[in-house]
Amino acid sequence: MRPTWIFDLDNTLHDARPHIFPHIDRAMTAYIATRLSISEAEAQTMRIHYWHHYGATLKGLVRHHDIDPHDFLWCTHQFPDLRGMLVADTGLRQMLRRLPGRKIVFTNAPLHYARAVLELLGIAAAFDAVYSIESVKFKPKPDPAGFRLLLRAESLNPFNAILVEDTLSSLRTARSLGMRTVWVSQEPRRPSYVDVRVARVLSLPKFFGRQDSLR
Repeated sequence: MRPTWIFDLDNTLHDARPHIFPHIDRAMTAYIATRLSISEAEAQTMRIHYWHHYGATLKGLVRHHDIDPHDFLWCTHQFPDLRGMLVADTGLRQMLRRLPGRKIVFTNAPLHYARAVLELLGIAAAFDAVYSIESVKFKPKPDPAGFRLLLRAESLNPFNAILVEDTLSSLRTARSLGMRTVWVSQEPRRPSYVDVRVARVLSLPKFFGRQDSLR
């Protein structure tokens, strides 16, 4: 059977580190400081703690502070010039065409942002579905519950799915559920739960033909 490719978005299909992530971090810190009436320094510490502990700052804010998740996601994902902030390799569309099988985006980001990024990258039509944090009932990666919601909604056997992702904790969860895994990273090591490591997502098609790599 042809596989179903599940792609992360930020730092997998594009590089969010130079411009987008710093902007989101500042927006989240400001939001937390304002809503909880704390200092920016306290808000920064809280944001980082929840991100490390839960995989997404939002999950900690909802659990411990009753923050409205929709309001948080909308307010913290507004960009003055999203097109100018995107950093991505050319050839993404051609790379995706070369991969046989269905393709899905699974991101901890909100849907309005994910769709905007895919449109600006010119690859929205390459994907059969987009699963955002709202789509999985605010169960962000690496929470297994979010993965199971996606698999169930797509009637997808995890043994026929390949997760392409930059975050090791998410890849570890995917492997525990039976999925195959591709780590997008320039690090030389390869943990045991990673089937293939690629420095750039554009390199992915050359590994697909190597059956031993993705079996």
